[in-house]
Amino acid sequence: MHLLSISQQILQGIKQTSYLEWIGAITGIACVYLAARQNIWNWLTGIISVTAYLIVFFENGLFGDAYLQIYFLGTGIYGWYFWLRKKERHEKPVSTLSPKEYGLVILATLSLSLLLGLYLQKFTSSTVPYIDGFCTAISFVAQLLMTRKILQNWALWVFVDICYVPLYIYKSLYVTAILYIVLLILATIGYIDWYKEYKAIKPAEEV
Repeated sequence: MHLLSISQQILQGIKQTSYLEWIGAITGIACVYLAARQNIWNWLTGIISVTAYLIVFFENGLFGDAYLQIYFLGTGIYGWYFWLRKKERHEKPVSTLSPKEYGLVILATLSLSLLLGLYLQKFTSSTVPYIDGFCTAISFVAQLLMTRKILQNWALWVFVDICYVPLYIYKSLYVTAILYIVLLILATIGYIDWYKEYKAIKPAEEV
């Protein structure tokens, strides 16, 4: 009976999903799929998705994620420019982090997570400030790595997608939770595809 009640609640939540959330979810899936295929049009679909989710997240009190969409909008424009420039120069796009850069990424992510959590707790009405801040920080860094076509962006997306699913269920954003399950699968495929391409022309010890 309890499972039936939860299922009915989820179905009801899906039925009540706003048009903006549907638009954000559909274009979000398209964005990640195109990014995994290294298709430059991922940036345009991403811009549409983050614009829709900027409103959705703000209305649902996920202020960290809402502010993140503004950042995504900027990196979307930059990423489009950077990928286009790389294509014009016929350069190998996919690269990887050095050991030193791994440390910098981890340090930057943890520091940003703490700062965002403190900010959201003190200056917003967020009910999940540190979780929101943690996921926002990881997404922030992952997006930056993606704009530079760095392989490890996908590993970060896989991790944060796993974290986001229960958060969105908690916030009754069921369509978005389903979206992030799909994004988790696509991010895994993206990592595998980019890894294969990177490994094909790089010495194995550099991977």
